[in-house]
Amino acid sequence: MNISLWNKRDPLTGELARLRDEVDRTFDRFFKDPGLLGGRAIDPLGLRAETWVPPLDVSETDSEVTIRAEVPGVPTKDLDITVSGHTLNIAGKKEEHEEKQTGNVYRSERRFGSFFRSIDLPDTVDTDRITAESDNGIVTLHAAKKPGAKPRHVDIKPMNAPSRKVPVTT
Repeated sequence: MNISLWNKRDPLTGELARLRDEVDRTFDRFFKDPGLLGGRAIDPLGLRAETWVPPLDVSETDSEVTIRAEVPGVPTKDLDITVSGHTLNIAGKKEEHEEKQTGNVYRSERRFGSFFRSIDLPDTVDTDRITAESDNGIVTLHAAKKPGAKPRHVDIKPMNAPSRKVPVTT
């Protein structure tokens, strides 16, 4: 194994910068050369996913795992929370409401569509004791841990220390 020190070098110089430049050139050629795509060019902005993924916060205490999903504008009837083995699945859809505005051109940056999130739960979670509640666009899931699944402290003992020879006087 080769280990080298960082020594306050700029990470974007040298080999990393050359690699970044080559990747940039490759993507530029891909999007701008119609020959690569059977005679048609691609707009890179058109590759944006039209679905959205709600952000999650996952935390753990000695007694439970808590998952908070930010799903503003999604009614609870459009959410589907399932557990399969030790995998928690959160799915739903956020529907776009048609908005018409006359006289002005505007841009809508809100995301709509279906989403799916999957979270692997620790083996210490009792999957039969998962509850969910919703408040102001935040769904909070409480996954209780199995009784007796609390972590235990492991002491670290020193390995055999070298023995010290004590001079013997007679």
